[in-house]
Amino acid sequence: MSTPTRGPEHVDALVIGSGFGGSVVAYRLAEAGLRTIVLERGRAYPPGSFPRSPREVGHALWDPSAGLHGMFQMWRFGHFDSLTSSGLGGGSLIYANVLLRKDEKWFVQDDPLPSGGYETWPVTRADLDEHYDRVEQMLAATPYPLRDPAYAQTAKTNQMIAAAEKLGLDWELPPLAVSFAPSKGEEPGLGLPIPLPEYGNIHGSLYGSARRTCRLLGECDLGCNEGAKNSLDHTYLSAAVSHGADVRTLSEATTIRAAEHGGYLVEYVQHEPDQPGRTLDLPRCSIHCDHLVLAAGTYGTSWLLLRNRHHLRGLGTALGTRFSGNGDLLTFLLPTLDGRRLELDAAHGPVITVAVRMPDRLDTEGAGRGYYIEDGGYPGFVDWMMEDTDVVGRIFRLGEFLARWAAERLTRQPSSHVGREISRLVGSGSLSGGALPLLGMGRDTPDGTFLLDKSGLLQATWRTDTSYDYFAAVRRTMRCFADTLGTRYFDNPIWFFRRVISVHPLGGAPMSRTKEEGVCDPHGQVWDHPGLWIADGAAMPGPVGANPSLTIAAWADRLATRLLEHRPAETRRTQPATPSRPAQRAEPLPKPHGKPTRLTFTEEMKGFFAFDEADPLTGERLGRAAQRRLMFHLTITVSDVFRFLAEPSHTALAQGWLDAPSLGGRLPVSQGWFNLFTQGETPTTRHLSYLLHTVSGNGEPVALTGRKEVHHGSGVEVWPDTSTLFFRLLHGQLPPDTPEGDTPIIGAGVLHILKPDFVRELVTLRVSGPDARRAACDFGRFFLGNLWEVYGHHLS
Repeated sequence: MSTPTRGPEHVDALVIGSGFGGSVVAYRLAEAGLRTIVLERGRAYPPGSFPRSPREVGHALWDPSAGLHGMFQMWRFGHFDSLTSSGLGGGSLIYANVLLRKDEKWFVQDDPLPSGGYETWPVTRADLDEHYDRVEQMLAATPYPLRDPAYAQTAKTNQMIAAAEKLGLDWELPPLAVSFAPSKGEEPGLGLPIPLPEYGNIHGSLYGSARRTCRLLGECDLGCNEGAKNSLDHTYLSAAVSHGADVRTLSEATTIRAAEHGGYLVEYVQHEPDQPGRTLDLPRCSIHCDHLVLAAGTYGTSWLLLRNRHHLRGLGTALGTRFSGNGDLLTFLLPTLDGRRLELDAAHGPVITVAVRMPDRLDTEGAGRGYYIEDGGYPGFVDWMMEDTDVVGRIFRLGEFLARWAAERLTRQPSSHVGREISRLVGSGSLSGGALPLLGMGRDTPDGTFLLDKSGLLQATWRTDTSYDYFAAVRRTMRCFADTLGTRYFDNPIWFFRRVISVHPLGGAPMSRTKEEGVCDPHGQVWDHPGLWIADGAAMPGPVGANPSLTIAAWADRLATRLLEHRPAETRRTQPATPSRPAQRAEPLPKPHGKPTRLTFTEEMKGFFAFDEADPLTGERLGRAAQRRLMFHLTITVSDVFRFLAEPSHTALAQGWLDAPSLGGRLPVSQGWFNLFTQGETPTTRHLSYLLHTVSGNGEPVALTGRKEVHHGSGVEVWPDTSTLFFRLLHGQLPPDTPEGDTPIIGAGVLHILKPDFVRELVTLRVSGPDARRAACDFGRFFLGNLWEVYGHHLS
């Protein structure tokens, strides 16, 4: 095992994962003033960056050992397959936006399982309802506006409703995390601009302002390039960053252990995009935290706990149990045998618009285990997936591939990492077919288990056998829809092998009433491990039944409430997350308000650089001669002005883009920091520092580190000092407050603020929130006071 490359930094809370559990907790903790870091192993995906062509989708898979650092991770276990997401926002990037609450009667108590044991939920619907409300408000949940003229002509929606009514089934237009109108109370419309919220956008104002209302492209499951989906990056994570959370992408946790004097030590690696290599072989960084929140998804959290259980004594025998796939079943409605075209237009609309609920035996009118059936969809542009002819033949060719694949693995341990194989299959355009998907989910049997094989990979044992009656009922209802709509019913080819594909894996570290029954208590804290929390689907002790995203988010919100109520009084964000010099300002902070006072401004700097040069001035001279230009456009956000002024690092967030034709054109800043007037080497020296992370046009990570030198001298030097940035471009990404050391250098140069751009910068300065007038005055005094400290002695 490699040793950490640097000593651990310390924070109040470390959140592993940015999905429905992690993003909610990160926002709540940062809002409350805790120093919070979020580690996300995947990339950031602003609007317009999601894959679309067959080649792009074929490379958008997660398998670092094959150099794939994309959004989709394919898992293949002994008796089922699974698909999960890897990226900033977790599963919200590729889910179908449905926000349904778990049915009240489906919070079962001691419900016997066919394979033995019981399913028990130690929380109730009443425990979660207030948290459901909060999440729905944050994600702007709204039903599909079928009555609005702009959205009324969605054929699959109208036909599904008609079929459900003809069959006498209960249906609804479920709440969706999609913007159909620019804001609440406004009229819906296709492709209307969505205003930037008060808390801004984690991708920068440029991408945040590029969001548009739903245009019915059916792209929800591949990532919404319009930005109409209210995914977690646009909502919870953007709000968390505005409150000071530090979100780190391409950062994957590998080792967790209890620290000797309290809290937890976590080691993580930084992935190099498109560079093949085993995750566990990469150099490691380390963090110490008072609270560790595991939210890496059902598979990720279970893997972390199983891999590190020797560091976390007493986790108990329930670890790795109660797995279920939430009853997921995918089937298809096909054109009739006479070749008539399917008249449901699955490519027009959001992926899911209608949910049909089939009652459970726990309901007065039900029998067996309950489930939902929902319409599916696909993007209209992917002609390589949807063709007019030979639909059944193409689906069977896919089935033949899967059968051959299964046969090859009958004699050895199946691999849970199949990105390479799927990448080749999709990249060659072999995945084709035309159909309207029907999606089923519900109360299957949570009797699966997790373990690690000899190579340390996660394996799962779960079969459809003990849930066979459930799946038979779902398939019967789907056949009824096919008959009613005049289409043909077609099972997913892998059902021939009694396999299913789950996109909603749950369990592995279930909540419980006692430590003998589960891994964490009814609020998410791991039994006998204070400060260790489980905030994602791994904590579910059984299937949610409905789409589980909303329930996971509500559970995480409840967990955050508990954590904040019981945290030690001294756990406050009173120091920056990274080491710094003593504070220069001793004035006490104002009394806290409901929300902090924000300050923002936009800055543009332009200049020249040269490759393979470490000296900025030489780089500028050579770059000017070669006309090798670079500029940046940044929005600087101070999320809490008074705290910014009190902390010695004076750290603000920098969001926006770089533009360098020789590096690939316009490059979004995935993470950025700006430090104003930090103490220099002498009492009359100050620094204005920049650290920007981006990815070049060929997929390589790049860090821009820059500094404006404000030093003692003539007063006429104020303008050139504060408008000149000396910078270097480095390979890889550099954590804040970390020396450059031996980091490989790409190049160096100098940027300048032109006077017209400076005037525009002043015009963009905004202060909002409580005590805005006082905040503006204090910020002005701080800025001018530092200039006086540097230049005033000479003027005197």
